[in-house]
Amino acid sequence: MTHDLVTALRPLLTAEASAEAHATGTEPADLEQAVWLRLLERLDTQGPPLDPPGWLRRAVRSESRRSRRTTRLERPYDTEPAAADDRTPEELTLAAARRRTLHEAVRRLPGRCPGLMAALLSPRDLTYREIAGELGISQGSLGPERSRCLGCLRRLLTPEVAARGGRG
Repeated sequence: MTHDLVTALRPLLTAEASAEAHATGTEPADLEQAVWLRLLERLDTQGPPLDPPGWLRRAVRSESRRSRRTTRLERPYDTEPAAADDRTPEELTLAAARRRTLHEAVRRLPGRCPGLMAALLSPRDLTYREIAGELGISQGSLGPERSRCLGCLRRLLTPEVAARGGRG
């Protein structure tokens, strides 16, 4: 049933997402992904919609409005973060060592993770939209990809962190 519903709705979703995406400044694929997720969540809790095409159109418009609100609220920082002038030389040295360790671990990550993590750590403070554009992936897949990469990074760093200092 789910496969038939997805197959039947795919052309309509592609058309609706393409029509709505440009007005919100998002990628059509991001809107599609959000609506597919919403449909799967609905199927899990409430079952299939009574009017699938109508539900799909409303879902696309709703996701489009959500995306527009999010875009409107995203603002770059007006000022740089507070300077670290009050830290001691030892604290500055330790912070530099932590940054080096982090960046070395990021370079050892698999797949697209090094590029994604480098973009997230960039001093340019890139938005998800800018990162997605630089990496050539959809904005909607950045969150799950970031979570996966952070999990890999945690696994890489755990032995190093545990070896440095005892617990308890």
